[in-house]
Amino acid sequence: MLHSRGPLRTVDVGERTARETSIDDVLERFIGGRAAATVLAHDRIPFDAAPFGPENRLYLSTGPLQQSRMSFTGRMNMTGLSPLTDGLTSANAGGYLSRNFVGTGISALEIVGESDELLAIHVRDDGATFEPVPELEGVTVPETADYVQEHHNLGPEHCVAIGPAGENRVRFASAMTYDSRAFGRGGLGAVLGAKNVKCITFDGDAEPPVDIPDAPQTEVHRAGARSDDQRRRQGTTGSTEFINDHFSLPTRYFADTSFEGAAAIGGEAVAEKKYEKGACSACAYACKLPTRDEETGLETEGPEFETVYAFGSLQGIDDIVDVMRANELCDSLGMDTISAGVTVAAYLASVDEFGNAELAQELTEKIAYREGIGETLADGLARCHDELGVADYTVKGMELPAHDGRVLHGQGLSYAVSNRGADHLYASMLTLEYGGELDPRGTVGKADRLAREENTAALFDTGIICVFGGDYVTEEYLETLFDADYEDLLEVGARTVLLERHFNNQRGFDREDDTLPYEIPDLEAAITAYYEARGLNEDGTVPESALEERIDTAD
Repeated sequence: MLHSRGPLRTVDVGERTARETSIDDVLERFIGGRAAATVLAHDRIPFDAAPFGPENRLYLSTGPLQQSRMSFTGRMNMTGLSPLTDGLTSANAGGYLSRNFVGTGISALEIVGESDELLAIHVRDDGATFEPVPELEGVTVPETADYVQEHHNLGPEHCVAIGPAGENRVRFASAMTYDSRAFGRGGLGAVLGAKNVKCITFDGDAEPPVDIPDAPQTEVHRAGARSDDQRRRQGTTGSTEFINDHFSLPTRYFADTSFEGAAAIGGEAVAEKKYEKGACSACAYACKLPTRDEETGLETEGPEFETVYAFGSLQGIDDIVDVMRANELCDSLGMDTISAGVTVAAYLASVDEFGNAELAQELTEKIAYREGIGETLADGLARCHDELGVADYTVKGMELPAHDGRVLHGQGLSYAVSNRGADHLYASMLTLEYGGELDPRGTVGKADRLAREENTAALFDTGIICVFGGDYVTEEYLETLFDADYEDLLEVGARTVLLERHFNNQRGFDREDDTLPYEIPDLEAAITAYYEARGLNEDGTVPESALEERIDTAD
């Protein structure tokens, strides 16, 4: 089976040391990316670790396809203990970082300990160096990238950085690369902040040899280049009006299910602001959205659909320039737009200020700097909803995305049982329900398909393949690329999900945490069916026998 090559490099930011360890046994069984990082995190992060404590560890990893030149592979994985959910989480980001990471010759980077001063870490093919950077305290993500360019002659495609939100331990702070590409959900940027790491750079020419068949690469690349998919022009915002008209676009903090201003912030509105094509490394699909407002001079990348929801309909805001401005604020300050936007919307609901874009932007900045009410909001909705006097629209502490489980019941079930919390990409049941392959109504009979969708998503995060590649990188191509039966590849995904759940079980997560903030049909029966599909105990925990059978003996 095709897998990543290269050692694990462990960087101790407290001791200022770096060492390498062979993880060939892990890579041979778990390929790379999210799966390999999950194994490492499960085995190396203490089950009782504090998310902001020095015992938490953070992993950056690539998959073997980051050594291809195939479209949909310009991505990287980040894994660690989340300060937002208190469970294990993984996020991945696009851009151009992955090829530079591979050039260092390693398959994964492990960051441990806690520094007593703000650091930049420079990872090269010959080791790692540590640079105190007190002058970068409090600066934005683009300003950090400018510093790296000026002092090290490395562009933003070489850099992972946090903004003020990460330094101030905002629980939904993102780690950013290429200025606008986010390791978004779960607050892993705040983990870097707790370790006093402002940025990490990657550079080198030691790419390990990986033999990847040429034919699928060429065919997928050609298909991506020739596609007339609406997402190439409008990103994910192209679905805004369709979802608003036929399903649900949560509006005014979940009080309404459609937004009268959807067209003003949807796909056409974004496309009108797009001024050039944008892409990730090696990708001919080019779905990114560099946008500019000529009147104000505002430039950003995006917004994508989730930002249009979180800073648009959910806040009652119908001006695309206001949503662009919020998007740019979150990227610059280093915050997940979903969690930030939902939390700001909750505050607007509490003071009856829907539609007040100026206040929303003020709150966004206050959160990043933990100023005034921002100190409260920075801990996330699950921790502040009582003080605000609003309902808690989170799952396992993670704020809900746009795809409404009150209407898409399979997606609602997915939110409930997801190890990561309310993340729509943990298993994209939404695609099946929007497209009509599954009836969006009801949960009965969907558990087996949900488990398979989770396995598929884990496999893509392990390869690593962009979610947009799902229509192009077929099962047959995957079998050829990885030299493996597709069901064996899905088993790698299944073992990844099992390890995540087992880690969270050791931290106290069980069936009581697999829940929703609203009612959907037959949820408890569907959760039981999901546990049966996964081979879990009735309380949602992983049997030790399952670990021994499926993890310890994996080959």
